[in-house]
Amino acid sequence: MAQHETSPATAKTPPSALAAAVLTMVLWASAFVAIRHIGESVRPGPLALGRLLVGAVALLAVVAFRREGLPPRAAWPGIAGMGVFWFGLYMVALNWGEQHTDAGTAALLIGAGPLLVALLAGFLLHEGFPRPLLIGLAVAFAGAALAGASSGGGDSALIGVLLCLAAAAGHAVGVIFQKPALSHASPLQVTAYASTIGAVACLPFAGQLVTDLGDASAGAWAGVVYLGLLPTALAFWTWSYALAHMPAGRLGAVTYIVPALTVLLAWPTLGEFPSGLAFAGGALCLLGVGLSRRQPRPTPEPASSPTPQPASVGEGRGETADVSGPVLAQD
Repeated sequence: MAQHETSPATAKTPPSALAAAVLTMVLWASAFVAIRHIGESVRPGPLALGRLLVGAVALLAVVAFRREGLPPRAAWPGIAGMGVFWFGLYMVALNWGEQHTDAGTAALLIGAGPLLVALLAGFLLHEGFPRPLLIGLAVAFAGAALAGASSGGGDSALIGVLLCLAAAAGHAVGVIFQKPALSHASPLQVTAYASTIGAVACLPFAGQLVTDLGDASAGAWAGVVYLGLLPTALAFWTWSYALAHMPAGRLGAVTYIVPALTVLLAWPTLGEFPSGLAFAGGALCLLGVGLSRRQPRPTPEPASSPTPQPASVGEGRGETADVSGPVLAQD
């Protein structure tokens, strides 16, 4: 009997994976708020190192508690790539880039990350380019651009633009490395050892980290610990779980929720009141995510001819038709 395989583009997503993705977006949005609080006390490189050290220690402790051990050899190339490009390059470049560009320009440039994920996943992971995904990405990117424009002008230095683009590229390449690794190792293993590799890659900032934290307030220390435990350890773990159960391109589109959530979280903590353009941009982001989640309509099979057929056995197109009906994607 022929087996029907569900393509990544049309597979249904378990509710647990959707819940994990939403939790990840909330925690990542809170990270932008936390970084603003402590960015003046801890420099970009040391901040990335401190965040990764806390996250890696927490995740490795969970790995030891659950006795998951080391990932298989086949998972290490993807884990190493994720650690270097996403945990290392992305975090340092983003922290550094935001010191040279206004918030709107940085948000727009980082918003290119999910687009790069979808494009790379289509080519390298063979996830294809379903029409709802492309439409949703276009709408969400327009929303990110509108929200970025609402932040006003500012002297956007070329170095800041390049650093933010490097961060977006690091995010996209990291996801592409991560996806194959999840077919060989658990989400916890992938996240724990990738964050460890990222921390090792950031060790050149160790001296600066000691200096910055030595002069920092208790609030800055608490901010680094928070970033390490929740937006890094927990959020990347839940992201890995979601990525293991849904296509990389579609999950990447969900990250467009982060700017809208960041605006909401910034109200009570930073006292920032968003403009009408920011509201409109956030609404477009949510609309784009919704469009990207739509399932492509299956191509209808041609109907059998309504013309009465002779009663002879073995004749007629309808006699050998498959009575099982169309195969639907199921979990």
